[in-house]
Amino acid sequence: MTDTLNEVAKKHLYIDGKWQEAASYEPLYSPYNGAQIAEVAEASEDETRQAIAAAAQAAPIMRDLPAHKRAAILEQLAHLLQERSEEAARLIALEGSKPLKAARGEVARTIETYKFSAEEAKRIHGETVPLDAAATGEGKIAYTIKEPVGVVGAITPFNFPMNLVAHKVGPALAAGNTVVLKPAEQTPLSSLLLAQLLEEAGLPAGALNVVTGDGKTVGDVIVTDDRVKALSFTGSPGVGISIRSRSGLKKVTLELGSNSGLIIDRDTNIDGMIERAVSGAFGNQGQVCISVQRIYVHEEIFDTFVQKFVEATGKLKLGDPLSEDTDVAAMIAPKEQKRALEWIGEAIEQGAKVACGNELQDGLLLPTVLLNVDPEARIACREAFAPVVMINVVKDMDEAVAAVNHSDYGLQAGIYTSRLDTAFRAIGQLEVGGVIVNDIPSFRVDQMPYGGVKQSGIGREGVKYALEDMLETKLVVFNQSS
Repeated sequence: MTDTLNEVAKKHLYIDGKWQEAASYEPLYSPYNGAQIAEVAEASEDETRQAIAAAAQAAPIMRDLPAHKRAAILEQLAHLLQERSEEAARLIALEGSKPLKAARGEVARTIETYKFSAEEAKRIHGETVPLDAAATGEGKIAYTIKEPVGVVGAITPFNFPMNLVAHKVGPALAAGNTVVLKPAEQTPLSSLLLAQLLEEAGLPAGALNVVTGDGKTVGDVIVTDDRVKALSFTGSPGVGISIRSRSGLKKVTLELGSNSGLIIDRDTNIDGMIERAVSGAFGNQGQVCISVQRIYVHEEIFDTFVQKFVEATGKLKLGDPLSEDTDVAAMIAPKEQKRALEWIGEAIEQGAKVACGNELQDGLLLPTVLLNVDPEARIACREAFAPVVMINVVKDMDEAVAAVNHSDYGLQAGIYTSRLDTAFRAIGQLEVGGVIVNDIPSFRVDQMPYGGVKQSGIGREGVKYALEDMLETKLVVFNQSS
């Protein structure tokens, strides 16, 4: 696993602390220029079961590993990743077409996430229970302890191939669990680097197993195998609903995306936030679960906001994700670009106006701004996951809140306003998992609770909060009178 990024290397499975050859391999290509990057193992059902068996066998070892040792392993992982941070960033840019400066930001956040995980490993505890609050509890003492669930299945997407893995692997290991990790087919290389670093950090063999390949083949085994006790999945609502229905009695955390809304009140300082809004709309080509997809602007400042937003969008630089100054690169796959163009075309047919974009430049979809989009158009009511944003005019904040809520999703929403009453009314009325006041809905730091309502999923990420679904509570009662 010491090959350079320029070599077309064969990437094996990582099972039970060993690099294991697979029965078959598939080529991996750059989304930006189509060049072959690697040959990646395509795990079979049997190979996936081997990984689960290794995790199950290692579960008692991790269960007995003291908290300070689990924390030390995660701290060492953060240190090793810091040493190889530039390599990791270039790997993310290469396999996922994420602009290099954004990839560096992801690596920095990933390091923080593992540091948070190390800290939380030392904070796992139960509580005393006042049994004598009930008459039959007199003479008895009770307390709870937290224990790892065992094997955690982690299924991750392409858009944050290192940090979203960290949000599953970090809490799982902090809790004393073992992990079977299935990374996205397009972005497996950063997960294989993680396996290498954790091995170097001293993680026991079998505590992390990385199985690459087809989502259905590998994922179905992880979802249905009874040895897997908890699942953490980030992806589409359709797949998430299917996972929940087939997972039996496993604990399940699902982060299923959104079409996040941003509200702009009449008193907003546009110059102070416009670049932030543009970056939220087009960062990583809009392929972010909390990307700014829908913007609702008060009619008094609508024209000015649109003008400044389009001007700022025009300053973005498109190009090679490995270039230092690139802001927007290729979408993850040509079929996704085609889908985005179809949705834009549909919105135009239904009366939307194109303020900029809606064309290709050197094979890349230009950042696109649509005005006054029909709320039933797919670009408005589904997750675009593309460099496309709609801006609609509203008469007041109540109309804006209603427009944001007119969605099957509810992950995060943002509102810019200088009025406390408006902010608190929005906080109370917005049907989302997180309300960001005077910032964009794309805001996230890695220790905060992160998750949504409606079709945006169930459960919460953020290390402390993710741990809750990776632990079991055991009650202990002492009868002092016997």
